[in-house]
Amino acid sequence: MGSQLLTFINDFNFFMFLLFALMYSYQFVYMIVAFKNKKNKKTVMENSHPNKYAVIIAARNEELVIGQLIKSIKNQKYPKELIDIFVVADNCTDDTAKVAKSAGAIVKERFNKVNIGKGYALDFMIKIIEREYSFKKYEGYFVFDADNLLDENYIGEMNKTFNKGYRVITSYRNSKNYDQNWISAGYALWFLHEAEYLNLPRMALNTSCAISGTGFLVHADLIKGNGGWIHHLLTEDIEFSVSQIIKGEKIGYSRNAMFYDEQPVTFDQSWHQRLRWAKGFYQVFAKYGSSLLRNTFRGQHNRFSCFDMTMTIMPAMLVSSFSMMVNGLFYLTGILGFFDGKEIIHATTMVLLNSFGWYYGILFTLGFITTLTEWKKIHCSGWKKIAYTFTFPFFMFTYIPISIVALFKKVEWKPIAHTVVKSLDDVR
Repeated sequence: MGSQLLTFINDFNFFMFLLFALMYSYQFVYMIVAFKNKKNKKTVMENSHPNKYAVIIAARNEELVIGQLIKSIKNQKYPKELIDIFVVADNCTDDTAKVAKSAGAIVKERFNKVNIGKGYALDFMIKIIEREYSFKKYEGYFVFDADNLLDENYIGEMNKTFNKGYRVITSYRNSKNYDQNWISAGYALWFLHEAEYLNLPRMALNTSCAISGTGFLVHADLIKGNGGWIHHLLTEDIEFSVSQIIKGEKIGYSRNAMFYDEQPVTFDQSWHQRLRWAKGFYQVFAKYGSSLLRNTFRGQHNRFSCFDMTMTIMPAMLVSSFSMMVNGLFYLTGILGFFDGKEIIHATTMVLLNSFGWYYGILFTLGFITTLTEWKKIHCSGWKKIAYTFTFPFFMFTYIPISIVALFKKVEWKPIAHTVVKSLDDVR
């Protein structure tokens, strides 16, 4: 019986690794497509017709950083009369509203202790714009977080993609504090990978991209058709992406539109933020999973995009969590003395170490390739860029306990303090 259990341990872990590899093998095709498109330097004449936009910033106690964001918007190489900046000071207890107003934004304060979260703040401001500023006839809404900074060509580049017919567009997400520590670098490196090795090939293959939290543009007609911002799960960004893809919308990516945001630097902050993300992904799958799967196999449009979003929001966390829990049971049988305890513990340890080596190697390769190709866009010393490729897999591994806890724990939205006060010149 003991030898059969040992065989089962080895077979189970091999099967889980094989399942993981098969589910995400298409992303290796993405990498090939990304390399091909990175080498393509051909320039195409762009339709540069300028559109009128409203910029919406949801801010909670962001007096330290919001002034720099507004400054970077006002410094855009884009007709200033076509950009209006709206800030919703959401449940603030500091001078966010005062600072934003002084910087030149139209500010509205919101106080609601029941409906808490960015989605509610966005809907609050969109309703005000539609009611009080409809005469402005905005073509679209930009959405930013208060800690963001925009490259001076950002809106112009997003406008080019908007003019190609995309009604939802995401952009190139860089970091203000890549060099702060392994945690901030872990976030930043993943967002760079997401931009150039997920969204770029999606765009090239004419499938749908996905927005990621901040730095995106939505057509005003789409928001109006939805009845405002109606997405209020813990990850309103991926909920919005999934809901639009199911409806047949293709989300675009503007790779030359670069913005910077601030990443958490303490593990406590990172734990709580990613716990919310993990719980939010579970919520999105619970709400939209059946529609995603149905569209994947029987849909009339965006079938591959629905498969891609299914892989994005669910399997990695569930497969990893399930594998960890089953291996934990193996350890428990060994510790409690069932069968040959020492042999079970030894076999499970060796299998886990082997799996760790494979997963580490894959994640390191992803991080290393991203670091090399985005080298000039990563603003920190060379030795740190190299060092953080080695810590990147460890950062990603911490998602495993987070995803397990998220299965059972009630999670609520909590703000993260932003303290990296930098101008665009400081970052670059």
